[in-house]
Amino acid sequence: MPKAGIIYNDIKPIACRTAEELKDKLISWGWEVYMATGVGGILGYSSPNRPVCHTAINHLNPPGFDGDMSFAVVLGGDGTVLSACRQVAPYGIPLLTVNTGHMGFLTETYLNQLPQAIEHVVEDCYQIEERAMLTVQLFRDDLLLWEALCLNEMVIHREPLTSMCHFEVQIGNHARVDIAADGLIISTPTGSTAYSLSAGGPVVTPNVPVLQLVPICPHSLASRALVFADTEPVTIFPANHNQLVMVVDGNGGCYIMPDDQVRMQRSPYAARFIRLGPPEFFRVLREKLGWGLPHIAKPTSVELP
Repeated sequence: MPKAGIIYNDIKPIACRTAEELKDKLISWGWEVYMATGVGGILGYSSPNRPVCHTAINHLNPPGFDGDMSFAVVLGGDGTVLSACRQVAPYGIPLLTVNTGHMGFLTETYLNQLPQAIEHVVEDCYQIEERAMLTVQLFRDDLLLWEALCLNEMVIHREPLTSMCHFEVQIGNHARVDIAADGLIISTPTGSTAYSLSAGGPVVTPNVPVLQLVPICPHSLASRALVFADTEPVTIFPANHNQLVMVVDGNGGCYIMPDDQVRMQRSPYAARFIRLGPPEFFRVLREKLGWGLPHIAKPTSVELP
């Protein structure tokens, strides 16, 4: 019996109702169905007194979600999609993402299109687009304190107030560089349209194998976004006397003490998205962010006297 999964946002009634209806439909078609909420992929926060507070990257999968699962349907917004990716990426489960939220930048289809979409998926009429993810880890004296999978970005900043922080950053085997800014963002191509974009970073198409470092409000005219190969690991050494906070995918994270190290590298796991047609990134940019829309009035050629 083929096996499918459903991951849904349980605080949205429409997502809960749709999940139950979809489950009944798949079972009537002869599928074994497992359900889970997006809560399982939400990252917890550690505390300064008890920093070891995380679940290992490959232990976030809900019961029944494993390598034998053909696909999973995600019902929610971008936050639910990010959570679902952390839950199933280690098992390579393809995700059909259905928007029940607002922006839905990461979603493939809408609720009113779900009946047709699920028929295509059940009949294997789809493509799979893989998106690179990051493995983010916090070390103290070579002891792993916290780790997470990251699809969008990792951010380090000071709390509770925004103020200048100092960082030493090493990319690959290159010499460390010093950056003074309110914070740092390390972004994947998928995350280039999220926080990184708001901080002045470039938009990167998803198939380009790069990462980018974006200082937040840097205190230097020379500190600008840097794009580099995703084969290069990144280590961040906080050069501050106060603790900092690390946030992954805008969701959860941990405290960073002055002698800690944050290490990042491209994860061996990728987010696998079901596409019902050829991926069209520029169309998504246009529809969601208004990029490349034609001007209402274009200049016309005028003959000079």
